Amino acid sequence: MIGQLTGLVSQVEQDRCLVDVNGVGYVVSASTHTLAALARPPEVARVLIETVVREDAIQLFGFFTPEERNWFCLLTTVQGVGARVALAILSVSQPQALLQAVNAGDKQAFTQAAGVGPKLALRIITELRSKVAKMPGLAGAGSTGPLAPLAEGGEVAGLQADVLMALEGLGFRRAETWPVVSRLMADTPDATLDQILRQALQELAR
Repeated sequence: MIGQLTGLVSQVEQDRCLVDVNGVGYVVSASTHTLAALARPPEVARVLIETVVREDAIQLFGFFTPEERNWFCLLTTVQGVGARVALAILSVSQPQALLQAVNAGDKQAFTQAAGVGPKLALRIITELRSKVAKMPGLAGAGSTGPLAPLAEGGEVAGLQADVLMALEGLGFRRAETWPVVSRLMADTPDATLDQILRQALQELAR
């Protein structure tokens, strides 16, 4: 198995690059974030690799950071999320944003990726909520309070859902508002919807 390549990135396409290691060219599929971050000749690039072995091919998937590789492995544990879909998700959202989206129950962060509809986005959130805290280097990162509670259908429930929905109606993204709302509700558990909404707007306006 190949875990890392160090060489010259001699060619970059939309979703992959060619890494020249001592005269041998390796085709590496990667997210747009990784492709943009890789060094170009004459500088040497280091690419973390996840090797996927199939009956008809051996594929190399490259990552600029360990966090992105961890998320790739985590996403592909979800039924319906293959390597290509996982890369599409990582191309539109960075690891920190994905963590917040899972905690907040924000499907939009996933449906922006090609091949991900609302049902698959909901499945990703539901299956990964219990797993993200166990990811190396990410436990607790980007989280300022308890997970947003989910109703039977997988949507965020209760007062928190009402506040988040109201903020979404005002143009704020759920992954952006959830940490603020979650912390405010933890600090003032007896606050009403109007009070939480007013305080959240004051903080978000800053």
